[in-house]
Amino acid sequence: MTPAVVTPPVAANASLRRALDLCLAKTRRNIEALAERPATWAFAVDGHYPEWNEGFYEIGNWTSSFITGMALLAWRETEDEHFIRQVERLEPWYAAKVGEHAEETMHDLGFLYSLYSVALYKLTGEARHREMGLKAAEVLAGRFVPKGGYIRAWGRMDDVANDYEGLAIIDCMMNLPLLYWAAEETGDLRFKEIAVRHSDMTLRWFVRADDSVYHAYRFDPVLGSPAGGDNYCGRSIDSHWARGTAWAIYGFAMGYRYTGNSDYLGAAVRVARRFISLLDEEVVPVWDFRMEKGAPVICDSSAAAVAVCAFQELEAVGAADEGISAAKRALLERLCSEDYLDHDLAVEGVLKHGQVGDGVGKAKSAYTSWGDYYLMEALAREMGMKETWW
Repeated sequence: MTPAVVTPPVAANASLRRALDLCLAKTRRNIEALAERPATWAFAVDGHYPEWNEGFYEIGNWTSSFITGMALLAWRETEDEHFIRQVERLEPWYAAKVGEHAEETMHDLGFLYSLYSVALYKLTGEARHREMGLKAAEVLAGRFVPKGGYIRAWGRMDDVANDYEGLAIIDCMMNLPLLYWAAEETGDLRFKEIAVRHSDMTLRWFVRADDSVYHAYRFDPVLGSPAGGDNYCGRSIDSHWARGTAWAIYGFAMGYRYTGNSDYLGAAVRVARRFISLLDEEVVPVWDFRMEKGAPVICDSSAAAVAVCAFQELEAVGAADEGISAAKRALLERLCSEDYLDHDLAVEGVLKHGQVGDGVGKAKSAYTSWGDYYLMEALAREMGMKETWW
């Protein structure tokens, strides 16, 4: 691929403002619909997220909070109480998910509760939100496997007869801020130790010598010894899945923010530079950087949105060179173009052309709730928001 095109900064924030206004308008209706019928809002080819047939308490639900996260960004932006009222209608559901339904959860409790309880606590200071966030951190910590030093990704912890035993995935780097936050709130360093051990494991086994990243890695569930790479979201085990790479950049950058460990920052910068070197004239990355020669070119807007947030975090900690900042601007400008934004208010989704797994080695284009959230976070941050929910 040819090097990424470097574009000038977005002119006077005009395109950012239009895109943020679009997110605000869609979020107003979306959060009310989610509060009326709590469920997984994950992805949809036609952009209609409520059609996704998965209940809120399903173990596979990792995405509902991208909508609450958008609503809380909207409340911060507008101070319109409609947004927070709708988010708080979901409180009993979130309480039950880490209460009587706690065994039916996975490592994505970080996605769910950083963008719900932690965000609400940071915004309101109300103790009940803090307590629910800490409860979620406890449940997440319970997934840690000391032999191997990893947080198990999927499956019930008492289920040792399925394919997920001994499995960790790169996405978990985005769940660790919940543990770091819990350690800071309580003074219980056990939470931080788990996050650090998982990060160290990820740095050792997931990041390859060429700064590409495995999607998944397996460990012997009894001995904890490394068994080798795996894949559920990219093209193949040896592939270089774009969104997973963006998770890694953002996760390691936040790990540096919480710990000051320069190894994490170095990894974030190296993986970011590798990511940027593989962008082409389209700017938005392909779904997998190691697609077969001649395969259809399918770009992943959600990977681009996560990467923008990751590059912003590198800027915030003073580690972004001009190449990283230029790539951030180029990606954000491209995402704010008519090719990627859907202005139809009858469609719940905002960002077109995200890629989701359709079987191992396959992907299909869809609107994604995570792509929408990270786009909105990127817009809010680019326009002056200093604190994130992570």
